[in-house]
Amino acid sequence: MPRADRLLRLLAAFRTLPQPVTAARLAEETGVSERTLYRDIASLRAGGALIDGEAGVGYTLTEDPALPPQMFTQLEVEALVLGLAEVALAGDQALARAAREAQGKIIATLPDRVQRQAIHSVSLTYRYNLRAPQPPHLQTLRQAAWDERALDIAYRDLAGAVTHRRIWPLGIVFLDQEVQCLAFCCLRQEFRRFKVAQMDGVTQTDESFRPRRVPLLRAFIDQMRAP
Repeated sequence: MPRADRLLRLLAAFRTLPQPVTAARLAEETGVSERTLYRDIASLRAGGALIDGEAGVGYTLTEDPALPPQMFTQLEVEALVLGLAEVALAGDQALARAAREAQGKIIATLPDRVQRQAIHSVSLTYRYNLRAPQPPHLQTLRQAAWDERALDIAYRDLAGAVTHRRIWPLGIVFLDQEVQCLAFCCLRQEFRRFKVAQMDGVTQTDESFRPRRVPLLRAFIDQMRAP
């Protein structure tokens, strides 16, 4: 792994792991030996990062030179922490990890007093009735929507019958108990809402529908809002 990538990954680990964090835990998170980790910490310090601690004790990132200072009100901090916690609960594994990393980056830019407010937030989130784990193709759906790339899917209806369709994925909607993909169905030539859990297979194609995603999504939302 290139040195620059290692240092970025190390900063991300500092932002997300409970601190102080041991060298062994940092090495595990970044995929390097402890010897390499010590060199990387020295490089970050030389670059302006204020990292307290030492080998055998643990390390704390107290000043992050890679991020500009941010200021939020106490209520804004509560909203950010609560919102990102909801994403971590509702999203697939990749989205949940992104939420944790985003929170780490935000907290790293805050003054000490506001950092403590974020770390010890008053507002918490918990769900007694958790959704079933998101299927692995949720990330494929999301990326295809960003790339405006058609997908071939095998879709199972409530009776168990399977149809094969080509869709243009427009957006992902997280509902109370399920996740839906808003899409244009090439088979039916109309907008459809597909339950992600009922997709038995998702295959990427070379067909592009760029630059139609945004206007199609607006039209779909307008259609759903119409009386």
